[in-house]
Amino acid sequence: MSDPKHIVCPHCDAVNRVPSDKLASQPTCGKCKQALFTAHPVELNATNFMQHISRSDVPVLVDFWAPWCGPCRSMAPAYEQAAQRLEPGMRVAKLNTEEAQQLAAQYNIRSIPTLAVFKGGRELARQAGAMDAANIVAWAKSKIL
Repeated sequence: MSDPKHIVCPHCDAVNRVPSDKLASQPTCGKCKQALFTAHPVELNATNFMQHISRSDVPVLVDFWAPWCGPCRSMAPAYEQAAQRLEPGMRVAKLNTEEAQQLAAQYNIRSIPTLAVFKGGRELARQAGAMDAANIVAWAKSKIL
């Protein structure tokens, strides 16, 4: 059995241990039985944000966005495409800064959209501004190598 990875369920926020060689085999949550990777960004909030960025053994790419932000809305389809290309090697997530203003302030988010890569609860990199899917994927992968 390969080195297990902790993966936080996007549905119930339970932490699962998944063998590394099984990540691409559509693993399911031991608690809620739903897919651990959905090829769609996970909607984070003030309640589950820390669980996902600190307990996941795969890097977490977070899009800090707001519903009123034009560039955020125009980047959303590209971010969705990036999720399909980055999972299961990276968790792709979104945090609505309007609903989680305290977290946005805590992470000093000054412009949106802002992408940030977290690993082990630590921020590794951030990039402000809208990007297309290819640039999101290339930027995110360059930060975890």
